[in-house]
Amino acid sequence: MIKINKVKWTSNAKEDLLNIVDYIKKDSLNAARKVYEQIKEKVQSSNFFPLRGRVVPELLKEGITIYRELIAQPYRIMYKIENDTVYIMAIFDSRQNVEELLLQKLLRGNMLTKQSSQ
Repeated sequence: MIKINKVKWTSNAKEDLLNIVDYIKKDSLNAARKVYEQIKEKVQSSNFFPLRGRVVPELLKEGITIYRELIAQPYRIMYKIENDTVYIMAIFDSRQNVEELLLQKLLRGNMLTKQSSQ
């Protein structure tokens, strides 16, 4: 069993969450607040076992297995585990073309280089 002491959000994941909330709050501030809390709760839950998330299927096809994901419908929370820390890497709307979004993020280098703690 992996013991996790820390959960850290990359700047990329923070930006994803803020973009989601900004988009939703155009229609409803309450709905935006609810989505924000749902995602934050999923990530920070006291029963967070990082290996319970599945390997991201779009990356698994390419042999990349270090990224896992949790689902907070309709959002996919992508993370990786390093030592005793879970890094939240990105948040995607599952209704979007996730393969294209991942490629764009990887090409910009955001997922791999911009990490900051919450």
